[in-house]
Amino acid sequence: MTAVQAWIDDFSARQGDLPGASLPWLAAMRKRAIDRFAAEGWPTTRQEDWRHTSLAPLLQLSFDTRATSRDVSAKLRELRGDDGGLWLVFVDGRYEPSLGTLDTLPAGVRVGTLADALAHEADLVQEVYGEETDGSSVAALNLALASDGAFVHLARGVVMESPIHIVFVASGERAAAFPRNLYVAEAGAQGNIVEHYIGEAGNVTLTNTVSRLKIDTDARVTHTRLQQEADDAFHLAAVDAEQAGKSFFASNSVSLGARLARHDIGTRFDGERAETQLNGVYFANGQRHVDHHTMIGHAKPNCVSHEQYRGILADRGRGVFRGRIVVAPGADGTDAIQRNDSLLLSKLARTDSRPELEIYAEDVRCTHGATIGQLSDESLFYLRARGLDEIHARNVLIYGFVLQALARIEPVPVRQRASHAVRALMPGGEMLGELE
Repeated sequence: MTAVQAWIDDFSARQGDLPGASLPWLAAMRKRAIDRFAAEGWPTTRQEDWRHTSLAPLLQLSFDTRATSRDVSAKLRELRGDDGGLWLVFVDGRYEPSLGTLDTLPAGVRVGTLADALAHEADLVQEVYGEETDGSSVAALNLALASDGAFVHLARGVVMESPIHIVFVASGERAAAFPRNLYVAEAGAQGNIVEHYIGEAGNVTLTNTVSRLKIDTDARVTHTRLQQEADDAFHLAAVDAEQAGKSFFASNSVSLGARLARHDIGTRFDGERAETQLNGVYFANGQRHVDHHTMIGHAKPNCVSHEQYRGILADRGRGVFRGRIVVAPGADGTDAIQRNDSLLLSKLARTDSRPELEIYAEDVRCTHGATIGQLSDESLFYLRARGLDEIHARNVLIYGFVLQALARIEPVPVRQRASHAVRALMPGGEMLGELE
C-alpha cells in the first residue's frame, strides 16, 4: 500500500464519522480535498516550494489516526505550571475536557472545539473554514481528515486580557493527528492565542495542522506557536490569516522539536492600513530539519508588514527559509521589511535562505535581506577574558542572537515560556535567565 493510498483508505473508513458529516457543503469539500490529494500526492522536491524539504523519511512510515493515547496528565501539569487562564487540550487529535480549564470565559468570548462549532455555528464555520484549493496537498489532506480542533470567537469590541492556550499532545506510538483550528475576531476585538505542540520522548508521530484566522476591522490578534514535539516526530503546519482594514496580526513561530518541521505562514490584506508582524525562532540540532515558508499579500494601499526569522543550526541540523512579499498593483504606500538571519554552530550544519519581493506598485518602501554567520572568535575571547567559561560564553552569544526575535513575543508570560524553551536546549542554559 502506498503512502497516498493509506490516507485515502483512512478517509473512506472514517468520512461518515467526522464532525459535520451531515453538512452537504463540508462533505462535498472533504471529498474534493481527498481527490486533490489522490491526484497530487505528497509534495516532492521537484516542486519549487518543496525543493529543499524532502518528505521521503515520512513516506516510509505508517501512522494511525486511532492510536491508543497515553496518560499525559503529568506532562500537562508540568507545561501549565502556575499559569491559570484558559486551556483547551487535545491528545492525539481528540479533545480531552478533563485536562483543560474553560470555566471563566468572559462575556463575548467563545472557546471550544471545531466539532461543537460545526454542530451549533455551522454558518460561521463555513465562512472561515477555507477551501480544498488552499495551500499544498498537505493542507488538502488536513481538510479531508480533520476530526477536530480549536474554535475561538471574539465578539465585537471584546478585549481578552489573558492568553488562550491550546495544547496538542502527540502521545500514542505512530499516532497521526489532523487538527484544524479556526479563530474569528470581530471588529475591535483583541486576543492572544497560544498553540502548544508537545510529545512523548521516543515517539514517532505525525501532526498535520492548519490554523485559519479571520481578523475584522480594528481587531488585534497575536498568534504564537510553540512547537516542542519529540525528536522523532513529523510536524506539518499551515497558518492562514485574512485581515480587514486597520487590523493588526502578529504571528510568532518558535520551532524547537520534531525530526522534520514545516511551517507555511501567510496573511492577506483585504483593507487599507492593516499591519502584520511575522516573527520566528528555530533551533535545529542533531539531524533535525526546519522549514519556514511565508507569504504576505499586500493587496491594498498603506499596509505595513515587518518580518524577522532567526535560526540556530547545530550538528547536522538544517534550516530552510523562503519568504515572499507580493505588492499588488495599486498597493501604494506599502511598507514591507523582511529579514532572515542564520547562525551556524558546526561545519556540517546547513541553511538555505531565499527572501523574495514581487512589487507591482510604484510608491512603496520595501527591503529584504539574509545573513549567515558563525560565532565571533573575538566576542568569545572578550567573554572568556571576563571570567566566563567556554560553554557559558558560547551560550551568551547564541542566546543573544535570538533574543531580539524572542523579545517581540507578547505577552510577557508567553515570551518567558518561549525563552525558557530555547535556553533548555543549551547545556547550562539555565544560567542565561538574567539576559531576559
